[in-house]
Amino acid sequence: MRGKWLRIADVSEVPEDGTFRVYHGGEPLCLYNVAGAIYATHDVCTHGQASLADGFVDGEEIECPLHQGRFHIPTGKAVGAPCTVDVKTYPLKIEKGGVFIQEGA
Repeated sequence: MRGKWLRIADVSEVPEDGTFRVYHGGEPLCLYNVAGAIYATHDVCTHGQASLADGFVDGEEIECPLHQGRFHIPTGKAVGAPCTVDVKTYPLKIEKGGVFIQEGA
């Protein structure tokens, strides 16, 4: 069951067209700022155990730094080989300059 909203970052910490790694419940998450919209995925590539926060943002896609597989940031869909398994996404709420995720998400 999901609980209250928890602040995990400030919007200002997520660079435009960039990434920012945070932890929630012991899990690494990658936050993205895509043209002013903030998104979150699990930080670990589903193909090769690399941190997506170390990857390259190209429009609405993140390229894994290990094997150059790609994911669609808003949906987590794998869109470039060798990645074939989607990465988990997380709903966020932006309020008063903060980035919030639901407890238990």
